[in-house]
Amino acid sequence: MMVHSDNQVPRDLFNGDITGLFYDGVNPPRPATLTLVNGVIDAIVDADDAADYDASTAARWDGPLIVPGFIDVHNHGGAGGGFPTGTADECRAAAMYHRERGSTTLWASLVSAPGEELIAQTSMLADLARQGYISGVHMEGPFISSCRCGAQNPANIIDGDPSLFAEIISAGEGYLKSITFAPETANSEQLFELCAQHGVIASLGHTDADFDTMAAAISRGRKIGATITATHLFNAMPQIHHRDPGAAAALISAGARGEIGLEVIADGTHLDDGAVDMVFNCAPNNAFGITDAMAAAGKPDGDYVLGALDVTVAGGVARLTDGGAIAGGTSTLAEQFARRIARGASVAHTSAFVTGNVARVMGMDDVGTVSTGKLADLVVFAGCSDSLPEMTIAAGSALRPQVTAK
Repeated sequence: MMVHSDNQVPRDLFNGDITGLFYDGVNPPRPATLTLVNGVIDAIVDADDAADYDASTAARWDGPLIVPGFIDVHNHGGAGGGFPTGTADECRAAAMYHRERGSTTLWASLVSAPGEELIAQTSMLADLARQGYISGVHMEGPFISSCRCGAQNPANIIDGDPSLFAEIISAGEGYLKSITFAPETANSEQLFELCAQHGVIASLGHTDADFDTMAAAISRGRKIGATITATHLFNAMPQIHHRDPGAAAALISAGARGEIGLEVIADGTHLDDGAVDMVFNCAPNNAFGITDAMAAAGKPDGDYVLGALDVTVAGGVARLTDGGAIAGGTSTLAEQFARRIARGASVAHTSAFVTGNVARVMGMDDVGTVSTGKLADLVVFAGCSDSLPEMTIAAGSALRPQVTAK
């Protein structure tokens, strides 16, 4: 059944059976067959030997794998299109690139820019959210530390401005879901208050804060009622030192206590796999993967832009052309999923890392698990070790990845 109206996501509602090793986000993985009718999960029938299946042997499973759709809450683009400055068509292409690769819930991330540009781009992205291409907007900056700006333009970084933030919230029409700001910025108290009032996630990052400053900000924000996360943990913040643990240690400790969520870019470039292991071991229920992808995701090496800054991609790694700082990612969550499986993580733990944990931390009660009667959000791999899905079913619609040579 093909459903399509002007500017809406094309919908090819799935009808039929899907059989494989199935993880529903709650119960242990087991072999099962899912029957979908017009994109809705009509039945889930376990295989005859499902009760005897040992989930610890999932790495040796040689058939299809079915898991809940992935959730990426920090993504600047792909397929040549960038959410911070792209046109509506470019942003649609970026969103569909990631959806075809398993990200059934996607927040489009901005970067630091003049206020009028942020307002206009947020309004355009809110329209794409209404059309179903994305699920929300993430505002990264401009209330961040200039000395930890990473791939953000220092000329656009300003002190915390609650009035501007309120204007952007209004422009988002309910679709502004998250803001990254440094806890040491001016007026952080008012920023937390606006987050709590409007249900916007307060994601702390791009910061030069020490341990005590970060810990105090987390406590203050929680008391105000804001939901708090860490923006791409370890990146754009001081390194941990045993006599000066810094912001990262305060964030990890809070995540381990279950107080905040921890964004992790598990692509092997932003973080070593061992660092990802450490964070997930510390906070197995609160750490989650993000891509921080930019326009070059899915494209060949070459020259791109992130916001107003030139980026050069070589060997799949994006860096600022001037200065060499890492400038966003080029991975997909499907690739990060496969990387964790290859590292020996279980299907259940890996699915939690790219779906379950972020759904719970962000209060996304309608996604993250699979059950009968729900419109399907599923990722289907031909094999457990694959990094490219065979098919994604998003809001009941089936998509197969378009593969182009890099």
